[in-house]
Amino acid sequence: MSSESFVILLTIFVLAGFVGYYVIWKVTPALHSPLMAVTNAISSVIVVGAIIALLKAESAWIEAVAFVAILIASINIFGGFIVTNRMLAMFKKKEKKL
Repeated sequence: MSSESFVILLTIFVLAGFVGYYVIWKVTPALHSPLMAVTNAISSVIVVGAIIALLKAESAWIEAVAFVAILIASINIFGGFIVTNRMLAMFKKKEKKL
């Protein structure tokens, strides 16, 4: 990989991070549950892409980055399910104790 293509990919990554941060920061509380579902879906695509990158890795550096991507996206997926479950539990009717 040439240094020019690395800089281009790094720039896209940084810009995507800024855009994602500002888009999610502006979400109203009513949309948090659907947003978490979409975030889980995006993270699952990241895991699949990182697994493919890991299988086709040509250097140890790429293997390390792919492994870190799998790890972080997996944490995001499981954390997202936990948060979504807790948010949905807030809308369930509480049973009356006798």
